[in-house]
Amino acid sequence: MLKFLQTEQVENLIVPDSIQKARLMEAVQHLTDADFVKNIWSDMLHWLVWTGIKMAISLAIFYVARWLLHKLVRIVDALMTRRGVEVSLHSFLLTAVKVLGYVLIVLIIVSVLGFNSSSFLAVLASMGLAIGMALSGTLQNFAGGIMILVLRPYRVGDFIEAQGVSGTVSSISLFNTVVHTSDKKTIYIPNNAISTSIINNYSTSTTRRCSWKVSVAYGDDYDKIREAMLAIITRDGRALMDPAPVVRIDALADSAVVIEARAWVKNEEYWGLYDSVTEAFYKELPKCGANFPFPQLDVHLMKE
Repeated sequence: MLKFLQTEQVENLIVPDSIQKARLMEAVQHLTDADFVKNIWSDMLHWLVWTGIKMAISLAIFYVARWLLHKLVRIVDALMTRRGVEVSLHSFLLTAVKVLGYVLIVLIIVSVLGFNSSSFLAVLASMGLAIGMALSGTLQNFAGGIMILVLRPYRVGDFIEAQGVSGTVSSISLFNTVVHTSDKKTIYIPNNAISTSIINNYSTSTTRRCSWKVSVAYGDDYDKIREAMLAIITRDGRALMDPAPVVRIDALADSAVVIEARAWVKNEEYWGLYDSVTEAFYKELPKCGANFPFPQLDVHLMKE
């Protein structure tokens, strides 16, 4: 039975030449039929005309939309310039407006041409997801940079302390913050790390408080030492008189009396005053009867 079916299928596949010629002639006659040819040319003409109209509409939409986009970019640029937006954030926002504008223009043109825009959006979404997963760490730094540029916890030129680093902010980009330390090192801190950490900004105020702690021996004349410390701070001339400098006993330690001096100074003169007064304390306080103690250990020997 199986052999018979196979033989029948093979015979059905073999068409005699006469039948093939008849079919060919029928096809040629059909192609040369006037009505058929006329319908083909009519359909092609309609398709060409309609396609040309859609192309013209798409070009018009493109040029008009691009002109409007350029106007929008100029308005956004002027607004950010007027408000003094950070340079890095300024550039990023302008680029974002341009990219989003052109994506919207492309979507409109795709719809006008008759393509399925949902497929195009699906491709864009999948590409965005893949790129986001591949650059997750970089995108976190990018988000941190946006937060820093918007909230401005520090600016270029501020002296900050963060992530175990202290120095002057040299530049703020969308991905990292560059800090120059006092010993001329250049430190690059990722924005994701610094935006989520504690930031100590020493430049937000116009004044800072200097503080010195001096340990003297028990029995030294505190009043005399206090007057000498106040005189040294006042003589320097950089300490502010309002609020006035203060000298007080900070602690009674095991082997010393800790005396603390406080004085307010302009931000830019902090280190000059601090270093000068520290040196003067060391040189002049012993002349006023101050003895700087150091840890001592008394050993008592007992005879049996």
